[in-house]
Amino acid sequence: MKLLIGNKCYSSWSLRAWLLLRATGLAFEEKLVLLDEPGFKEAIFAEAPGSGGTVPTLIDGGVAVWETLAIAEYLHETRPEAGIWPRDVAARAHARAISSEMHAGFTALRGACPMNLGKRFAGRDRGAGVARDVERITGIWRQARERFAGSGQGPFLYGAFSAADAMYAPVVTRLDSYGIAVDAASQDYMRAVLGLPAYREWLTAALAEPWVVAQDEVEEPALADLRQS
Repeated sequence: MKLLIGNKCYSSWSLRAWLLLRATGLAFEEKLVLLDEPGFKEAIFAEAPGSGGTVPTLIDGGVAVWETLAIAEYLHETRPEAGIWPRDVAARAHARAISSEMHAGFTALRGACPMNLGKRFAGRDRGAGVARDVERITGIWRQARERFAGSGQGPFLYGAFSAADAMYAPVVTRLDSYGIAVDAASQDYMRAVLGLPAYREWLTAALAEPWVVAQDEVEEPALADLRQS
Protein backbone atom coordinates (compact mmCIF):
# COMPACT_ATOMS: atom_id res chain seq x y z
CA MET A 1 0.00 0.00 0.00
CA LYS A 2 1.01 3.61 -0.56
CA LEU A 3 -0.26 6.55 1.49
CA LEU A 4 -0.15 10.07 0.10
CA ILE A 5 0.26 12.57 2.92
CA GLY A 6 0.84 16.28 3.47
CA ASN A 7 3.38 18.09 5.63
CA LYS A 8 3.77 16.18 8.89
CA CYS A 9 4.02 19.27 11.06
CA TYR A 10 0.66 20.65 9.92
CA SER A 11 -1.43 17.96 8.20
CA SER A 12 -3.85 16.68 10.84
CA TRP A 13 -5.77 14.43 8.47
CA SER A 14 -2.58 12.85 7.15
CA LEU A 15 -1.59 12.08 10.74
CA ARG A 16 -4.87 10.24 11.30
CA ALA A 17 -4.45 7.80 8.42
CA TRP A 18 -0.69 7.39 8.84
CA LEU A 19 -1.01 6.70 12.56
CA LEU A 20 -3.76 4.15 11.97
CA LEU A 21 -1.59 2.22 9.54
CA ARG A 22 1.61 2.42 11.59
CA ALA A 23 0.10 1.74 15.02
CA THR A 24 -1.78 -1.32 13.78
CA GLY A 25 1.33 -2.75 12.12
CA LEU A 26 0.22 -2.55 8.50
CA ALA A 27 2.98 -2.31 5.89
CA PHE A 28 2.90 0.73 3.61
CA GLU A 29 5.07 3.32 1.95
CA GLU A 30 4.42 7.03 2.26
CA LYS A 31 4.67 9.79 -0.32
CA LEU A 32 4.74 13.41 0.77
CA VAL A 33 2.81 15.97 -1.29
CA LEU A 34 3.51 19.51 -0.06
CA LEU A 35 0.25 21.20 0.86
CA ASP A 36 0.88 24.75 -0.29
CA GLU A 37 2.96 24.09 -3.39
CA PRO A 38 1.75 24.56 -6.99
CA GLY A 39 0.62 21.31 -8.57
CA PHE A 40 -0.65 19.80 -5.30
CA LYS A 41 -3.80 18.26 -6.77
CA GLU A 42 -2.06 17.29 -9.99
CA ALA A 43 0.51 15.31 -7.99
CA ILE A 44 -2.29 13.39 -6.27
CA PHE A 45 -4.23 12.80 -9.49
CA ALA A 46 -1.05 11.42 -11.08
CA GLU A 47 -1.01 8.72 -8.39
CA ALA A 48 -4.77 8.32 -7.95
CA PRO A 49 -6.80 9.42 -10.99
CA GLY A 50 -10.40 10.18 -10.12
CA SER A 51 -9.67 10.73 -6.43
CA GLY A 52 -10.74 13.78 -4.45
CA GLY A 53 -7.33 15.41 -4.80
CA THR A 54 -6.85 15.58 -1.02
CA VAL A 55 -4.57 14.02 1.56
CA PRO A 56 -4.52 11.42 2.86
CA THR A 57 -5.17 9.16 -0.11
CA LEU A 58 -4.48 5.43 0.17
CA ILE A 59 -3.48 3.42 -2.89
CA ASP A 60 -3.68 -0.37 -2.72
CA GLY A 61 -2.95 -1.91 -6.09
CA GLY A 62 -5.68 -0.65 -8.40
CA VAL A 63 -7.77 0.76 -5.56
CA ALA A 64 -7.56 4.40 -4.45
CA VAL A 65 -9.34 5.53 -1.28
CA TRP A 66 -9.57 9.09 -0.04
CA GLU A 67 -11.39 10.59 2.95
CA THR A 68 -10.01 9.33 6.25
CA LEU A 69 -13.05 7.42 7.46
CA ALA A 70 -13.31 5.67 4.08
CA ILE A 71 -9.68 4.63 4.46
CA ALA A 72 -10.46 3.19 7.90
CA GLU A 73 -13.41 1.23 6.54
CA TYR A 74 -11.39 -0.09 3.61
CA LEU A 75 -8.66 -1.30 5.94
CA HIS A 76 -11.26 -2.88 8.23
CA GLU A 77 -12.69 -4.83 5.29
CA THR A 78 -9.41 -5.86 3.68
CA ARG A 79 -7.19 -6.32 6.76
CA PRO A 80 -9.58 -7.63 9.45
CA GLU A 81 -6.67 -8.94 11.50
CA ALA A 82 -5.34 -5.41 12.10
CA GLY A 83 -8.01 -4.43 14.64
CA ILE A 84 -8.97 -1.20 12.91
CA TRP A 85 -12.23 -0.99 14.90
CA PRO A 86 -13.07 -2.59 18.28
CA ARG A 87 -14.24 -6.22 18.13
CA ASP A 88 -17.26 -5.72 20.39
CA VAL A 89 -20.36 -4.67 18.39
CA ALA A 90 -21.48 -1.97 20.83
CA ALA A 91 -17.96 -0.57 21.18
CA ARG A 92 -17.51 -0.61 17.40
CA ALA A 93 -20.76 1.29 16.87
CA HIS A 94 -19.75 3.86 19.48
CA ALA A 95 -16.28 4.21 17.94
CA ARG A 96 -17.73 4.82 14.50
CA ALA A 97 -20.20 7.37 15.85
CA ILE A 98 -17.58 9.44 17.67
CA SER A 99 -15.22 9.20 14.71
CA SER A 100 -17.91 10.55 12.40
CA GLU A 101 -18.57 13.33 14.90
CA MET A 102 -14.86 14.17 14.81
CA HIS A 103 -14.80 14.17 11.01
CA ALA A 104 -17.67 16.63 10.72
CA GLY A 105 -17.49 18.67 13.91
CA PHE A 106 -15.49 20.65 16.44
CA THR A 107 -14.95 23.46 13.96
CA ALA A 108 -14.34 26.07 16.66
CA LEU A 109 -11.36 24.17 18.07
CA ARG A 110 -10.04 23.23 14.66
CA GLY A 111 -10.33 26.82 13.43
CA ALA A 112 -8.83 28.54 16.45
CA CYS A 113 -6.07 25.99 17.02
CA PRO A 114 -4.66 24.62 13.73
CA MET A 115 -2.30 21.70 14.20
CA ASN A 116 1.29 22.91 14.43
CA LEU A 117 3.66 20.41 16.00
CA GLY A 118 6.57 22.86 15.70
CA LYS A 119 5.33 25.39 18.26
CA ARG A 120 3.90 25.55 21.77
CA PHE A 121 1.38 28.32 22.37
CA ALA A 122 0.67 30.21 25.55
CA GLY A 123 -2.45 28.97 27.30
CA ARG A 124 -5.32 31.49 27.23
CA ASP A 125 -9.07 31.76 26.83
CA ARG A 126 -9.86 30.84 23.23
CA GLY A 127 -13.57 31.58 23.33
CA ALA A 128 -16.84 29.92 24.21
CA GLY A 129 -16.96 27.82 21.03
CA VAL A 130 -13.60 26.22 21.75
CA ALA A 131 -14.60 25.62 25.37
CA ARG A 132 -17.80 23.85 24.24
CA ASP A 133 -15.83 21.68 21.81
CA VAL A 134 -13.30 20.73 24.49
CA GLU A 135 -16.08 19.88 26.93
CA ARG A 136 -17.74 17.61 24.38
CA ILE A 137 -14.49 15.96 23.32
CA THR A 138 -13.33 15.19 26.84
CA GLY A 139 -16.81 13.91 27.67
CA ILE A 140 -16.59 11.53 24.71
CA TRP A 141 -13.21 10.29 25.90
CA ARG A 142 -14.42 9.68 29.44
CA GLN A 143 -17.55 7.89 28.25
CA ALA A 144 -15.62 5.61 25.91
CA ARG A 145 -13.08 4.74 28.59
CA GLU A 146 -15.73 4.13 31.27
CA ARG A 147 -18.03 2.03 29.09
CA PHE A 148 -15.67 0.10 26.87
CA ALA A 149 -12.11 0.11 28.21
CA GLY A 150 -12.15 -2.17 31.23
CA SER A 151 -9.35 -2.53 33.72
CA GLY A 152 -6.15 -3.84 32.18
CA GLN A 153 -7.38 -3.63 28.58
CA GLY A 154 -5.11 -0.75 27.62
CA PRO A 155 -4.97 3.05 27.83
CA PHE A 156 -6.86 3.94 24.66
CA LEU A 157 -10.54 4.77 24.12
CA TYR A 158 -11.58 1.13 23.72
CA GLY A 159 -8.59 -0.45 25.42
CA ALA A 160 -6.48 -1.27 22.37
CA PHE A 161 -5.58 1.40 19.81
CA SER A 162 -8.22 1.74 17.08
CA ALA A 163 -9.37 4.07 14.31
CA ALA A 164 -11.17 6.20 16.90
CA ASP A 165 -7.86 6.98 18.61
CA ALA A 166 -6.33 7.87 15.25
CA MET A 167 -9.23 10.22 14.55
CA TYR A 168 -8.76 12.07 17.84
CA ALA A 169 -4.95 12.10 17.84
CA PRO A 170 -4.66 15.56 16.21
CA VAL A 171 -7.08 16.91 18.82
CA VAL A 172 -4.74 15.58 21.48
CA THR A 173 -1.87 17.48 19.87
CA ARG A 174 -3.95 20.67 19.72
CA LEU A 175 -4.88 20.52 23.39
CA ASP A 176 -1.23 19.90 24.23
CA SER A 177 0.29 22.51 21.90
CA TYR A 178 -2.16 25.26 22.87
CA GLY A 179 -2.02 24.60 26.61
CA ILE A 180 -5.74 23.89 26.96
CA ALA A 181 -6.61 22.53 30.39
CA VAL A 182 -8.52 19.23 30.65
CA ASP A 183 -9.54 16.88 33.46
CA ALA A 184 -7.20 14.26 34.91
CA ALA A 185 -8.76 11.33 33.02
CA SER A 186 -8.34 13.18 29.73
CA GLN A 187 -4.75 14.00 30.63
CA ASP A 188 -4.09 10.29 31.12
CA TYR A 189 -5.55 9.53 27.71
CA MET A 190 -3.51 12.31 26.09
CA ARG A 191 -0.31 10.91 27.62
CA ALA A 192 -1.10 7.51 26.09
CA VAL A 193 -1.51 9.00 22.61
CA LEU A 194 1.50 11.32 22.85
CA GLY A 195 3.65 8.46 24.12
CA LEU A 196 2.62 6.02 21.39
CA PRO A 197 5.78 4.93 19.50
CA ALA A 198 4.09 5.52 16.15
CA TYR A 199 3.19 9.07 17.15
CA ARG A 200 6.72 9.74 18.43
CA GLU A 201 8.03 8.59 15.04
CA TRP A 202 5.69 11.01 13.25
CA LEU A 203 6.63 13.87 15.58
CA THR A 204 10.36 13.33 15.09
CA ALA A 205 9.91 13.46 11.32
CA ALA A 206 7.64 16.50 11.57
CA LEU A 207 10.16 18.51 13.56
CA ALA A 208 12.89 17.62 11.07
CA GLU A 209 10.97 18.97 8.08
CA PRO A 210 12.95 21.84 6.49
CA TRP A 211 9.88 24.07 6.09
CA VAL A 212 8.83 23.97 9.75
CA VAL A 213 8.60 27.49 11.13
CA ALA A 214 7.75 28.50 14.68
CA GLN A 215 4.67 30.44 13.62
CA ASP A 216 3.00 33.30 15.41
CA GLU A 217 -0.47 32.55 16.71
CA VAL A 218 -2.96 31.77 13.97
CA GLU A 219 -6.66 32.37 14.53
CA GLU A 220 -8.03 31.23 11.16
CA PRO A 221 -7.79 27.79 9.49
CA ALA A 222 -4.69 27.47 7.37
CA LEU A 223 -5.07 27.02 3.63
CA ALA A 224 -3.69 23.53 4.15
CA ASP A 225 -6.86 22.55 6.06
CA LEU A 226 -8.82 22.83 2.82
CA ARG A 227 -6.62 20.21 1.15
CA GLN A 228 -7.09 17.46 3.71
CA SER A 229 -9.90 15.04 4.42
